[in-house]
Amino acid sequence: MAASLFSVTLTTKITSSTHHKSHNSQITHLRFKPSPIRTLLHFEHKPISLRTNAVSVQCLFTGLVEEIGTVKQIGASPDGGFDLKVNAKTVLDGINLGDSIAVNGTCLTVTEFDTKASDFTVGLAPETLRKTSLSELEAGSQVNLERAVTPVTRMGGHFVQGHVDGTGEIVSMVPEGDSLWVKVRVEKEMLKYIVPKGFIAVDGTSLTVVDVFDDEVCFNFMLVAYTQEKIVVPLKKVGQKVNLEVDILGKYVERLLSSGFVSSIAAKVDALKL
Repeated sequence: MAASLFSVTLTTKITSSTHHKSHNSQITHLRFKPSPIRTLLHFEHKPISLRTNAVSVQCLFTGLVEEIGTVKQIGASPDGGFDLKVNAKTVLDGINLGDSIAVNGTCLTVTEFDTKASDFTVGLAPETLRKTSLSELEAGSQVNLERAVTPVTRMGGHFVQGHVDGTGEIVSMVPEGDSLWVKVRVEKEMLKYIVPKGFIAVDGTSLTVVDVFDDEVCFNFMLVAYTQEKIVVPLKKVGQKVNLEVDILGKYVERLLSSGFVSSIAAKVDALKL
């Protein structure tokens, strides 16, 4: 059952690279070739652990990646789900069972940790694997990590919930000086929430959209040299997926407009004028 799930979620449609419309630099030609997830591994039981399929966590992130972790294991868990074990250091500081950590922008709950071995484990639901790019991970993959904010955390990015709206496909990576243009193709339904100069979380990284290309159903952003060294996006290849979370404000506005809220307020204002 687990094998069939992964064989479906790992199917990736590879399309031709698209040049950024205003740049003539050579596009990176390395392309992502999906590979099957390795044989599901058995996880050794740790004394510090939490096992539950009904953990309800409300958390918030900033989209500022704290460190890049490395996947140690990914496979079946004893309770029938899936586990992801990640090697890390910074995010283990003050860690507790049940804490939330964003892994490539996906809010996940810590179910096990070992500070001596410098790793932590999070549970993965089948729906999470279907809706995110985490199904492409394997031992050795690098991932963006960020702990949920606390009341004293500096808000340097934007409000990121860790609720992935969907995935996008990298269609081009074009260097310009020491910076990097990245263009991503998305589903048309998601593109309406993406606006030039607006926020978007790409694999959990708070970034600013530069342009939106409606005819290509794409958007792009630029990574400066410093950011390229701190996140995993530059390590990916054309054709590979990234997790996307659009700015929550756009969804709130759409909801208010579709509910008739604006027309209701307008009617009340007109009534007061009478």
